[in-house]
Amino acid sequence: MSTSQGSHRAARGGHRAAALPVHEQPTQAAPLVVPGQAPAPVPAPATRVEARRARRAGRSGRRRKAAPPAGEGLRRLVPQALVVAFLAGGTSAFVADDKAVRLSVDGVPRTLHTFADDVDELLADEGLAIGAHDIVAPAPGEALESEDEIVVRYGRPVALTLDGQRRQVWTTALTVEDALGRLGVRAEGAYLSVSRSAPISRQGLALDVRTERTVTFLADGRERTLRTNAATVREAVEQAGITLSGQDTTSVPPGSFPRDGQTITVMRITGTKEVWEESIPYAVERTRDPDLFAGTEVVERQGVQGVRRVTYAVRTVNGVRQRPRKIGEEIVREPVTQRVRVGTRRLPTSVAGAEGLDWDALAACESGGRPNAVDPSGTYGGLYQFDPGTWRALGGSGVAQDAPASEQTYRAKKLYVQRGASPWPHCGRRLYR
Repeated sequence: MSTSQGSHRAARGGHRAAALPVHEQPTQAAPLVVPGQAPAPVPAPATRVEARRARRAGRSGRRRKAAPPAGEGLRRLVPQALVVAFLAGGTSAFVADDKAVRLSVDGVPRTLHTFADDVDELLADEGLAIGAHDIVAPAPGEALESEDEIVVRYGRPVALTLDGQRRQVWTTALTVEDALGRLGVRAEGAYLSVSRSAPISRQGLALDVRTERTVTFLADGRERTLRTNAATVREAVEQAGITLSGQDTTSVPPGSFPRDGQTITVMRITGTKEVWEESIPYAVERTRDPDLFAGTEVVERQGVQGVRRVTYAVRTVNGVRQRPRKIGEEIVREPVTQRVRVGTRRLPTSVAGAEGLDWDALAACESGGRPNAVDPSGTYGGLYQFDPGTWRALGGSGVAQDAPASEQTYRAKKLYVQRGASPWPHCGRRLYR
């Protein structure tokens, strides 16, 4: 390489030198002098544009020449000589515009000669289409010089699933290992769905990567930590040497992805079934009866509770009994509805032979004036402390303490007409105040 050419190549980092390099200077041809004629004028130097036109003319093929007419003789000798001189200068510029460059496409290099002025023109001449994910260096539009190296790397789509997370990435790497390095994926100890050395075609590939993670298991009172690239918690449990049987499970879903630093508890589960019998309350059906005094209820049919058999599932997790869960039931005996007649007849307010007595004083002495009072033995009840037999003999139903106060006073008056004050030996004298 000449000194002028070397200086020109050193200046390419920022901009082109203003003057043309030596190999691009036009060649001067000596003028042809014909005896007896004045010297012909020297033609203008062939420019870079003229050289390019000459190159294009050369690419299109030779033009067909017409046969010269006879008798031209010496009259055409001078113009031909001038044309020869002009072509000599143009050929020099044409040769200087030819460049030897090195083109590498996806790592495959080759050396070629080109008349392209910049990278764009070279790529177009070579039929190389560049997309948004492709890399070209030097950048498209950069001027070309002889001995330049042009690198083209095509982008490749990779459907990457990294630790369960899916995404689409583009890379110019030619192999899986190179792509992982460029993507910053830690491949040591990782699971790869394809070989590290596998090539990545222009159509791309699908790649599943599971990096190595630290997972801790708490099982059977022990703590176990391991490094794993398992795809599921269940697989990691097996790698830890832990056996799941029966209803055993883990604190996170067994099919979930184990995360780095995760602590997982193994739950030992035993399940049993328990059958319990439960009572079914009976309903109460009340019917109004005008033959009974108001406040009086008569049980016409006693209700009977039903029985149902309920099955529960009971789980014990790591020795702790869980709340039973009902899984089925069946009716063993249907309940029997209780039927009650409710009196609506108005009670009489007086009883002949018992009026004018101090019934309030008697009630105060017997029960403290409380209609629902019951003695400590549970035998006597109500305002006047009736025993159940006496109460029913007087037409009452149930027990006296459940009847209205007015009904209790009415039946006490009837008792007085029958037996006087003797039913109340200690308080009977209070009637006469």
